[in-house]
Amino acid sequence: MVASPQLGDGSFFRAVILMLEHSEEGALGVILNRPTELAAHEVLPDHLTDDLPLEDVVYQGGPVSPEAVIMLGEFSDTEGVQIAFGDVGVIDPDADFGALADELSSVRVFGGYAGWGAGQLESELQEEAWIDAGPSTADVFTDAPEDLWSMVLERKGGQYALLARMPEDPSLN
Repeated sequence: MVASPQLGDGSFFRAVILMLEHSEEGALGVILNRPTELAAHEVLPDHLTDDLPLEDVVYQGGPVSPEAVIMLGEFSDTEGVQIAFGDVGVIDPDADFGALADELSSVRVFGGYAGWGAGQLESELQEEAWIDAGPSTADVFTDAPEDLWSMVLERKGGQYALLARMPEDPSLN
């Protein structure tokens, strides 16, 4: 999901969100393009940083519960994994990380998440605050998070490719 240009809220301005859960009770996702200054190895227990192929920094997953940690990984074997899409899944915090390390080629750590109550996301979608876009593994583990909003819209094509080229502040155009 990509924030539309009209969504000027600071938390979601040009955000790209990977939806992890969406049901009648609400929705939960993580913002993919908000790296922080926090090094992942500084905030996670040693057994995680020793065993997992961690990315460099923690990403701000969203404004809800910033102390909550969600880890996503790219799995070679997805059996028994809560899959978000393709080979990308949520890493169980109770997993045996030593054994899991061989199944993971990438790991990204998020602090907090984006959440919506029952019907809230559907309402925002009807108001065209969000643009539906199919996820890519490269989106989750991108090395260029500052360009992700534009890259996803460009990939979607058509009128969205034009939006992708829009400056952050249209009044400067």
